[in-house]
Amino acid sequence: MKYFQSLFLRSRLFISAGILVLLFLVGYMLPVIFIAAQSFFLLICALIIYDLFLLYGPNRKIKATRLCAARLSNGDENLVQIVLECGYPLKVFVNLIDEIPPQFQRRNVNFKAVLRPGETKTIEYHLRPVTRGVYDFGLLRVYLHTSVGLLKRRFNCDAHKQVEVFPSYLQLKKYELMAISNNLVEHGIKKVRKIGHNIEFEHIKEYIKGDDFRTVNWKATARKNELMVNLYQDEKSQNVYCLIDKGRMMQMPFDGMSLLDYAINSSLVISNIALRKEDKAGIMTFEKGFDGFLPASRRRNQMHLILNFLYNQSTTFGETDFSNLYIRLRHSVKKRSLLLLFTNFESIHSLDRQLQYFKKLAQSHLLVVIFFENTELEEMIHNDAKDTLGIYQKVIAEQFAFEKRQIVLTLRKHGIQAILTKPKEMSVNLINKYIELKARQLI
Repeated sequence: MKYFQSLFLRSRLFISAGILVLLFLVGYMLPVIFIAAQSFFLLICALIIYDLFLLYGPNRKIKATRLCAARLSNGDENLVQIVLECGYPLKVFVNLIDEIPPQFQRRNVNFKAVLRPGETKTIEYHLRPVTRGVYDFGLLRVYLHTSVGLLKRRFNCDAHKQVEVFPSYLQLKKYELMAISNNLVEHGIKKVRKIGHNIEFEHIKEYIKGDDFRTVNWKATARKNELMVNLYQDEKSQNVYCLIDKGRMMQMPFDGMSLLDYAINSSLVISNIALRKEDKAGIMTFEKGFDGFLPASRRRNQMHLILNFLYNQSTTFGETDFSNLYIRLRHSVKKRSLLLLFTNFESIHSLDRQLQYFKKLAQSHLLVVIFFENTELEEMIHNDAKDTLGIYQKVIAEQFAFEKRQIVLTLRKHGIQAILTKPKEMSVNLINKYIELKARQLI
């Protein structure tokens, strides 16, 4: 009997049974119909037995295997593949349900396929996690039926798998490859002209579009009979710290992800770019008090340490204390460094309470404050108001947007760099700012 615990009846059988009942009812009045009903009953019984043999005969099996990375990238579309192998000697129709982790809150991960004898088919789909942590995949449930279609059989393929969701290493690889291939400009990352040439000469290379014409090496050009330019090396071994606010204001969600997770993803990207530029990268997290600190370094395993450090960060809902941040930095970071501070302010008054600490940090370091545009408010501003309530909401939204711009002006007024960015564009804007500061030799 255990074989038939996985047996299910299909709607085609219920429809046939309904027709059979109707024929028998009519058959009480018309003997000819009663004989037809009996014949139909025998046919259905024969088809059920035949379908059972097709489904449960010898050497009938289906194998399903789920393939995905051991680590998923937070905020990105991660590829998941399911490989179906048909062990039936006939064509079967498959409905596959994947028990994905409950964090995704999806109940529609099912697929239909037709498998021929011995055929292997791969099904692909994508999952986008929005929180870091451990995710548990469940079974792969495969329901199949034959061309007869009265019954279906279920296979429970044991595909239990536990994966970890890490900060967006896919973004890290994406921008790293762009930097290596010199393809950053095409993806919104600007090429900034260097100010002067006080930095160290590195080598001579062929001219490409965008190079500073003042670096043309005319002697090398004459020898090669093509335009050659001098390439200068940026100053290296500068400290670059990402300071991540984990307070209440960083829990705001955009496109399913919190601002904190956007900040963590961008910190990973910019740390990798800094290490590629031979600078030293470090991380500090804070909230009510000092939370975690990874000193800036250029050692070989620094990116691995940064990735694991960021993975373990949990969210809080307390108020951020910037005074503790200032005290900790004063004691822990002695050398002038680039400080990339990820935080968020919704009003100029909230900035005013913390401005004194920013000014003190800017005296010893190059401080860049990164905070976020409210994209939902931007949509509200650009949509036409249709009633009095819509006008009121639009005015309030414009007031909030104005205050955000005022925050940028206030910070720049006090000599503090500022980036106001949409969450999805933060990594690109941050890389632009880093390249600009390196080109201007401010770090």
